[in-house]
Amino acid sequence: MSTQARAAIFDFRNTVSRDNLLVWKHTLASKKIVFTNGVFDILHRGHVEYLSKASALGDILVVGLNTDESVRRLKGPNRPIHTEEDRATVLSMLKGIDAVVYFDEDTPLELISFLVPTILTKGADYKVENIVGADVVIANGGNVITIDLTEGRSTSGAIETIIQRYEKR
Repeated sequence: MSTQARAAIFDFRNTVSRDNLLVWKHTLASKKIVFTNGVFDILHRGHVEYLSKASALGDILVVGLNTDESVRRLKGPNRPIHTEEDRATVLSMLKGIDAVVYFDEDTPLELISFLVPTILTKGADYKVENIVGADVVIANGGNVITIDLTEGRSTSGAIETIIQRYEKR
């Protein structure tokens, strides 16, 4: 049985949790903080490989996690499949993730501006100039890095496969 500690979970909607996140960040002042974000609804190989690559870029990996309300606004009323609490718990148990932070906005710009990570990452399907928060990170001396995605792996694809396989029953 693994003895790996669970990652911290913070709620950016909550003032006390936000203050705790700030205190936590200050304890890591000498560390290279990597930030990424997403929905991470039905965790799959592509997510895990992406997060592993992101983690390898620095000392601390912070994952911004869209809240359920944010996901519904972005992806429609049938999403997310799993609750924000379930998604955060699963992510917090993955090796290499040091913190999971819920955010309720449609983009993580406010959270990125609050954290000012050393490195901001997104999938290689994004152009650096289109990545939300890139300007903040670069203006503060950080880097924005895109990470190659695992071909053929996506939550939407997994949902489609489930629908196709089970609607035939």
